[in-house]
Amino acid sequence: MGSISGLLSVVGAATLYLYLLSSFLPPGPQHLHRRHEVELSNESAEGDGDVEVAEYRLKFPSDLYELRELAEMLQFYKTEHTAYVVLLFCSAYLYKQSFAIPGSSFLNMLAGALFGPWQGLVLACLLTTTGSTFCYLLSAAFGKSYIIHLFPDKVDRLQNKVEENRSSLFFFLLFLRLFPMTPNWFLNVTSPILNIPVSMFFFSVLIGLIPYNFICVRTGSILSEISSLDDIFSWGTLLQLLAIACVALLPGALIKRYSQNHLQLDGLKQKQQNGGHRPNQGQAADDKKRR
Repeated sequence: MGSISGLLSVVGAATLYLYLLSSFLPPGPQHLHRRHEVELSNESAEGDGDVEVAEYRLKFPSDLYELRELAEMLQFYKTEHTAYVVLLFCSAYLYKQSFAIPGSSFLNMLAGALFGPWQGLVLACLLTTTGSTFCYLLSAAFGKSYIIHLFPDKVDRLQNKVEENRSSLFFFLLFLRLFPMTPNWFLNVTSPILNIPVSMFFFSVLIGLIPYNFICVRTGSILSEISSLDDIFSWGTLLQLLAIACVALLPGALIKRYSQNHLQLDGLKQKQQNGGHRPNQGQAADDKKRR
């Protein structure tokens, strides 16, 4: 129960901080909703409509329409409140990553829309890595036993794969991050259970998610031209990510093969040394008996 209460305390404190940060907005734009007049007769023409003014409320986007709306509003804020927008974006991103909440693709696109393709990519990579590391640490502190209890088969299969590739573990982790179908949140929460060092975890996330982040951030920089998420994750894009993942796996396979051959040679040398040493011991024993 101690681990659950500790985790709930962390989640509650982070949620309260993010709520307060998003609630006390500096002076900014108001969102305009256009309401068309209802035709009362066939003779009345369509008017431009009345304008309803409602204050915009920040929330995580769930579709492209909400993402465009949020990007437009934050771009307006950014002209006069740059520091606030950066702090708000970083806080929201770390919140999502730390607690394994889906939706990082929307925030990556938002980074591209707000900060451009290159600055947005650097920011997204740093936030992804930092948030994933926070998730790793939270799992190590509070969630090991619960994760094993909830996903025993998946943890066991992943544990076997990690042990098989322990000699080239970094390249194996890199492959998992680059592979487009890998659930990154599951890797984040299970890595402490698999005894993956936090430094190796950190750099595998930082390097391995660059292609995925780049695709999302680049898409966000041309957000107005995107009509569906299918425009982002097309089959061509997924095949490109798969090819990159295979290339990342190649050095690990070569290292693993070299290590196995090296160990086999060491074993042969050791056997030869032991084999050459035993007759000397036997001969010494015979000599002792003769005396």
